[in-house]
Amino acid sequence: MKKSLTVLITCLMAFFFICGNTYAAKREKFGEDPRHKDAKRVSFKTSQEKIRWKMVMPWSKGLLFYDIAVHFADSVRLASAGRLDIKPFSAGELVPAMQSFDAVSQGAAQVGHDWPGYWKGKNEAFVAFASVPFGLDAEGYNIWLYERGGLELMQEIYGKFNLFALPGGQTGQEMGLFSNVKASKMQDFKGMRVRTPGWFMDIMNNLGASVSPLPGGEVYLALERGVIDAAEFSSPAINYPMGFDEITKYVISPGVHQPACQNALFFNKDAYDKLPDDLKWIIDICAKETQLWSYNWINNLNAKAIDLFKKNVEFVEMDKATRIEFRKTTKKYLDEVKAKYPDVKKVLDSQEAFTQDYAEWRKVRGGVTPWPYETYINGKTFE
Repeated sequence: MKKSLTVLITCLMAFFFICGNTYAAKREKFGEDPRHKDAKRVSFKTSQEKIRWKMVMPWSKGLLFYDIAVHFADSVRLASAGRLDIKPFSAGELVPAMQSFDAVSQGAAQVGHDWPGYWKGKNEAFVAFASVPFGLDAEGYNIWLYERGGLELMQEIYGKFNLFALPGGQTGQEMGLFSNVKASKMQDFKGMRVRTPGWFMDIMNNLGASVSPLPGGEVYLALERGVIDAAEFSSPAINYPMGFDEITKYVISPGVHQPACQNALFFNKDAYDKLPDDLKWIIDICAKETQLWSYNWINNLNAKAIDLFKKNVEFVEMDKATRIEFRKTTKKYLDEVKAKYPDVKKVLDSQEAFTQDYAEWRKVRGGVTPWPYETYINGKTFE
C-alpha cells in the first residue's frame, strides 16, 4: 500500500511539474530589473581620487527642504567614504536663492537642489516636475519618474541648460490655505487675496481671486497685516515653524494645488561627466535613497504637526461640488498651457497617460484605507 501511494504521489508531482512548465512557457517573465545586466558586468574599479563639490539651493537653514539637500550630500559622503565630498550652501551663502540654477548651469557650483517650479521662467515645463494641481500624488510621481519615462523627460528639460538631473526629495501632499476667511464654496474664493505660486496662481486668478507669489519669508507679515486673506506654503511639518496658525483661524483643505511636492537634484553636466563611474552610481543610489527617506521623514512629522495645528485652527473642507469645479477649471487651464508650450504638452501628456493607465488598479485596490478601527467600521473606508 505504501509503495503504491509513493508511486501515485511521484506521478502527481511529475504531472504538476510538467503542467506548470507548460503553462509558464506560454508567457514571458512579467517584468524585469534592467539594472541587473549592468550590475553583473561591472567593468570599472573603485576610484581613488578625492573630489570636492559645492552645492547651492533656494533654501534657508530653517526649512526642512534644506535638510533634504544636506541628507543627500551626507549620503554621498558616507557611501563614497569621503571620496566625493559635497558641501551644502544655504540661500545667500554663496549665491542668492534664485540664482542657484544659473550658478550650477555655468559651473560656479557643481550641484543644486530645488523645487523645479521655480524655473518656470526658463521653461514652463519645469512646473510639471514640481507639482501639478490635481496632478500626480507622491506614489504617482515615483512610478512615473522611475518607470514611465518621467526621469528621461526631466533630464531632457534640464539638459537644455547644461544640467543633469535626478529626483531628489518627495514630501507628499501640501496643506491647504491658512486664512481668516471660512471658505468652502466656489463663490467664497472670488475676490480673495491669496499667496500661491506656479500654475495654481493663474488658476485662482481665473476664478476671480487676486493672487501674489510672495516669498516664504514674507507670508507671515502679509497675513498678519491683512495684505492677503489666505496663503499656502508647504506641508504641515514645514509650515508649523512658520507660525501661520498664530494669526489665522482656519485651514481650507484639501491642498488641491499640490497633491505632491517633488524636488530635484541638478548637476553641472561637465562636472558630472568627469566623475568616475563608481561615483556616478553612488550619486544615483543616494538620490533614490533621499527620495525614499524624505517622504517617510516629512510625513511622520506631518502627523505630529497636524495635532499641533488643531490646537489653534479649524480645518475647513471644501465641499465636493467646489472640488469638482476646481478640477474642471484646472483642466481648462492646463489644456491652454499645453497648447502654448510644446514641452509642457509632452510632459503632461505623459503624466496623464500614466494616470489613465493606473486608474483601474486604484479602483480595484480601493476600500481598504488603513484608518483606525473605529473610523473604518463606522463607514469611512476610502481616503
